Amino acid sequence: HNLKHFLLKPVVSVHQIFCTMANNTVNAEILNDLIQINNDRIVGYEKAIEELKPEDADLKTLFVKMIGESHKHKLALATEVQALGTDIDTGTTNSGKIYRAWMDVKAVFTGHDRKTVLNNCEFGEDAAQKAYKTALEEDDLSANLREIVSQQKTDLRASHDQIKSLRDAQV
Repeated sequence: HNLKHFLLKPVVSVHQIFCTMANNTVNAEILNDLIQINNDRIVGYEKAIEELKPEDADLKTLFVKMIGESHKHKLALATEVQALGTDIDTGTTNSGKIYRAWMDVKAVFTGHDRKTVLNNCEFGEDAAQKAYKTALEEDDLSANLREIVSQQKTDLRASHDQIKSLRDAQV
């Protein structure tokens, strides 16, 4: 009798499996959007470096650090996407749904002064903050991923504040 009862009662319901799969998909989408924002951030700062004047070596050092920060964030996010059994998105936010504004990497920096470059960078950092805020507002984001995303948002906030303070120091 007990064996028959055990065999007839599924250990995990189809509903639970479906919900877990759906939740994994949502989590992977959120993480992939954040990977794209970090890709945009990398492209933006690489473009900014190309346009810097020789006297702006301090900004180059800072931008290289921020590129490294986004590579680190991408790696952590990509690891989690793989753990969810999903493909990692390698694009930029042309296809992302969270937020589609880093900076217009085609023309933003051409011939601009230090303050304008920093203004554009701050705009990009604002976009990254919005993307992370939106991700954290997703009800389906699992607790461990929420912790990772929250920590990255804090890191990026510090970068944002550093850019803003440099920008505000310009005359």
